Amino acid sequence: MTIRTILFDLDGTLIDTNELIIQSFLHTLEKYYPGRYKREDVLPFIGPSLYETFGSLDPERVEEMVKTYRTFNHAHHDELIREFDTVYETIETLHRHGFRLGVVTTKMHDTALMGLRKTRLAPFFSCVIGLDDVTRPKPDPEPIYKALEVLQSTPDEALMVGDNYHDMLAGQNAGVKTAGVAWAIKGRQYLEQYKPDYMLEKMSDLLAIVGINE
Repeated sequence: MTIRTILFDLDGTLIDTNELIIQSFLHTLEKYYPGRYKREDVLPFIGPSLYETFGSLDPERVEEMVKTYRTFNHAHHDELIREFDTVYETIETLHRHGFRLGVVTTKMHDTALMGLRKTRLAPFFSCVIGLDDVTRPKPDPEPIYKALEVLQSTPDEALMVGDNYHDMLAGQNAGVKTAGVAWAIKGRQYLEQYKPDYMLEKMSDLLAIVGINE
C-alpha cells in the first residue's frame, strides 16, 4: 500500500539537538560522578529515555538526575539546537501534498513542542507523542500505535523515520516501514544493523520514496 503517513523521531532526526543532549548529559554526570565521564562516553546514552539511562546508573537517584538534566536542557535549549539540511523544506512539501505527519519521541511532550516551534516545524505536525503520553516508550510499539490512532491511519500505510535503534525496532514492532538517517550521531553503519527499509542521506530523499517529484 502507498505510504500516506510519516512518523518522525525528533532529536537527531528532525532537529540537531546532539550538542544540547551531550552537554546536558555531561553537566548531569559531572555533578553525580565528577571526572568519570567524557564526551565520547555519553554517546551510548543518546536515544533511550532518561529514566532508562539514569536508572541503569543509579536507580535510587534517577529522579533527581533526570531533574538535573532537564533543568540544564531547558535553560540551554534555544542556544544549542540547530537545523538539519533540507528538513524544513521536506516537511513543508510533505504537508503541502497532504501527508499525515506525526512526531514520536522519548522526549517529554512540552519539550518536544519547544523544539518544533523553535525550528518552525510545529504547524506541519498533526500529532506529537511524547514520553509522558504513553506507558511504554519506544522500542515498544505503543507510541506508534497511538500516533496512528490520532492520525486515523494504519501500519500498512505508514513509515517511521529515526536516527536510533529504538526507532527502527519500534517501527518493526508496530508493523510499519522504517527509514534510518545517515546523519545519525552513532553513524550509518550502526543503524544499518537494525535493517531499516530505507536509508536517507538527507531528509529530502524521502520525497522520492513517497512518490513526490519536485
